Amino acid sequence: MKKLTINLGSLFLTIGFCMITYNSSSQDKLSKQEQKETRKAELNANYLVLDTLLERKSFVLEADFLNNQYGNRIHVTPMINFLRVDSSNVVLQIGSNYNLGYNGVGGITAEGSIGRWRLVKDPKNLNYFLQFNALTNIGSYDISMTVNADNFAQATISGLRGGLLIYEGHLETIDNSTVFKGQNSY
Repeated sequence: MKKLTINLGSLFLTIGFCMITYNSSSQDKLSKQEQKETRKAELNANYLVLDTLLERKSFVLEADFLNNQYGNRIHVTPMINFLRVDSSNVVLQIGSNYNLGYNGVGGITAEGSIGRWRLVKDPKNLNYFLQFNALTNIGSYDISMTVNADNFAQATISGLRGGLLIYEGHLETIDNSTVFKGQNSY
């Protein structure tokens, strides 16, 4: 019969490693809670910044994607696909890296004034809903936007001729925006 010998040093070392592993996993749970609280604080701060931008009517929606009424979605360059609101003025632009178009950047540029403006705040869900009219050099458009505290924005643009275009992207301040405005169409 064999004798089983246990080295007490090895036993304590093994128990110590197990306790460290257990302790670090409980710290991960604590850090996840802290991460959650930090994320919530960031969203609340973003919500307040967005409130200022929307109230002052001073922002740029730089589009990462454009969608149409048929569900077609394309990735676009934010620098030339944007919606800019500056006080009582608005610029809507779509562009392409591959064509020249009416505006010199492969699409169209509509510039004009803002008509009716309605901003609805939802502090519980940390988002905004915005509706306004754009009276531009190439027509009149109704614009509906949703903006979330994580800075995701979606604007649906519809005109009198039917159809719609949806910009999906993020909001920037006018000073931090890197958009390039082409020539006005028509």
